[in-house]
Amino acid sequence: MIPVTEFRQFMEQQPAFRVLKPWWDVFTDYLSVVMLMVGVFACTMQIMQDKIICLPQRVPAPNQTGALSNPNDGTVANSTAPPAPVVNEMKGLKTNLDFQQYNFINQICYETALHWYAKYLPYLVLIHTMIFMVCSNFWFKFPGSSSKIEHFISILGKCFDSPWTTRALSEVSGEKPGDKDKTMVMQKFNIHEDVTVDNTEEEESVRSIPEKVVVDKPDAGVLDKKEGEQAKALFEKIKKFRLHVEEGDLLYIMYVRQNVLKVLNFLLIIGYNCVMVSKMEFRVNCTDILEMTGYKNFLCNLTKAHLLFKLTYFYLCLVGVYGFTCLYTLYWLFHRSLKEYSFEYVRQETGIDDIPDVRNDFAFMLHMIDQYDPLYSKRFAVFLSEVSENKLKQLNLNHEWTTEKLRQRLQTNSNNRLELQLFMLSGLPDTIFEVSELQSLKLEIINNVTIPASISQLKELEELVLYQCSLSIHSAAISFLRENLKVLHVKFDDSRELPSWVYSLRNLEELHLIGSLSPDISRSITLESLRELKCLKTLHLKSNFSKIPQSVVDASSHLQRLYIHNDGTKLVIFNNLKKMIHLVELELVHCDLERIPHAIFSLTNLQELDLKENSLKSIEEILSFQHLRKLTCLKLWYNSISHIPEHIKKLGSLERLYLSHNKIEVLPPQLFLCHKLRYIDLSNNEIRFIPPEIGVLQSLQYFAVSCNKIESLPDELFFCKKLKVLKLGRNLLTVLSPKISYLALLSHLELKGNHMESLPPELGSCPALKRSGLFVEDTLFEMLPSDVREQLGDD
Repeated sequence: MIPVTEFRQFMEQQPAFRVLKPWWDVFTDYLSVVMLMVGVFACTMQIMQDKIICLPQRVPAPNQTGALSNPNDGTVANSTAPPAPVVNEMKGLKTNLDFQQYNFINQICYETALHWYAKYLPYLVLIHTMIFMVCSNFWFKFPGSSSKIEHFISILGKCFDSPWTTRALSEVSGEKPGDKDKTMVMQKFNIHEDVTVDNTEEEESVRSIPEKVVVDKPDAGVLDKKEGEQAKALFEKIKKFRLHVEEGDLLYIMYVRQNVLKVLNFLLIIGYNCVMVSKMEFRVNCTDILEMTGYKNFLCNLTKAHLLFKLTYFYLCLVGVYGFTCLYTLYWLFHRSLKEYSFEYVRQETGIDDIPDVRNDFAFMLHMIDQYDPLYSKRFAVFLSEVSENKLKQLNLNHEWTTEKLRQRLQTNSNNRLELQLFMLSGLPDTIFEVSELQSLKLEIINNVTIPASISQLKELEELVLYQCSLSIHSAAISFLRENLKVLHVKFDDSRELPSWVYSLRNLEELHLIGSLSPDISRSITLESLRELKCLKTLHLKSNFSKIPQSVVDASSHLQRLYIHNDGTKLVIFNNLKKMIHLVELELVHCDLERIPHAIFSLTNLQELDLKENSLKSIEEILSFQHLRKLTCLKLWYNSISHIPEHIKKLGSLERLYLSHNKIEVLPPQLFLCHKLRYIDLSNNEIRFIPPEIGVLQSLQYFAVSCNKIESLPDELFFCKKLKVLKLGRNLLTVLSPKISYLALLSHLELKGNHMESLPPELGSCPALKRSGLFVEDTLFEMLPSDVREQLGDD
């Protein structure tokens, strides 16, 4: 026999699922249990007791009170004697049937004479009750819906019990743990404990009761790291679950269908029972069994008829109540949309204004939860709020990034400032404002950065770097930055990452902007006027301009250094450059320039010019540089220049010249008439010969001609007594002159990649040259005399 416990799993659901069972489902579950007991009781009676009792039916003849003697009348005479006289003793009629025959007759008459309704009513009761019970719990067992329900119940329980829920309801709504006036008492319900649901209470009246939250003064502000991580994981789970569940309405459809099926079952039961209940009779005539018993008619008694009548009417009453409850359920399902759920009442009571409304299955489950207890959905709503999530992230950040840890990451940057760099965090830790010695703050790829008024604690802060950070800032923080900030770096991809308060930083000295600013590109960002930045001296723009922006011209009266790094977009309009007469340094990098712009020759205060990574092929305009009497540094590297004009000698004030990575083949002797040259970089060209006029450069300290085609060096090169760095690598040199010993200040010598077979021992006569500054093949170095190697040994 199969034990009953094997079927329990089909009828029971997890205890936690009861939060999705409103009062009508609970009520119908109890009705189902009572109907099941009625069916079991009726079946038990039908099995344990005699089903039917039958006796032969005698048909008396006229004027005859005794037994009939004519067998054709339905009986067989027992004798031919006259009937016995009537006496006072009551005696039953005797038949010639034995006990086995009566059992046989009872069975035959039960099967043939008794109406099917009386025979199968107990089983019908069981079948219908089982249908009701299966319909009530099917959506908890169906794979497509049960997985969502189990996941939702698991998350709901964790949200309800999470310490962050209580804290968020107090902190996000502006409540402080120390405010006695705002301290409330929370009635905590556990999802794993029994809860009594008041079925008479209306939904809206329950919602209007505000949640009472307990705030313990010692613990309200405390959320340990483990609890914070658990709450953070809940936020992520809910986001993914919401995306998954809001896609469809499977749960709603399943619940509607099972209730429709229960109503149809109810109508079927009421319909056929009202017709068939009259077929259940106490006495039943059984005929046509003469050949088996010798009697034609039997009168049978259904012994359980009266009890079955009462059970049937009781069962129909239960079904009626069940059916009207299901009709009410359908009314609740259809009289308003359950595919949308609004947290308006939660937003009003808690002050958390950004809780979003939900839809489809997510909304339907929350409506079901409200029928159980609205407190669950209210506490669950905390984890749908971005404000609450950001607050939690902030607490977790503060736990992770302590003041001590931040101080350990402090470094000195290129501007000799004490810098703290934070990369790809979820926000800005509040603990950073306790590092009072901080001078430079660098934030990279951090979303939702909020700079509070507490930044004013960083009295030493002068530099701020924002690389792809969406930023919001307190008005008091803007006032502080306006007075204290001197250097600002901003790298942006969209308008949210280019803060508008940049244009109000009146003490700003350096501004570095990296991002799309070209008006030719859709959805581009344009610069506002920089006229108010009276202290601005340096402007660095890395973008894709076709002309110099007007906002740059607005700052021309006080701008001294302008750096424009295009992404290869051709810069064609330079007229605005003429107005920047105070420029000291100018960089036009990767601007696709084919010639040197004439507007540059008007910048009489210019000291350094960088035209790196352009398309310059000819620099005949270099003659006009003679008007730039303060020009000391000229960078024409990474171009396609093939010829240096002879009138370069007119640049008498030139001290540094960068011509590397070009296509220069011949060096004009006039180049070395620029007697102030201290730094010359001619590497990565096609130079074959160095003119002896190089000896004129007595101030030369740096000379690089590596990666060329030079076969020999003029002796005059070694008359440049101040030479410190000499780069000759990757050429065609076969020998190095012993006159190298003349270079007493030489500390860096590159010879690797040539065709030399040996090195001159005179290298040992260069007192400043050490092995660490000598770049040559190890085999050549080992060929030097041991005493020379010792002299070149590192200190």
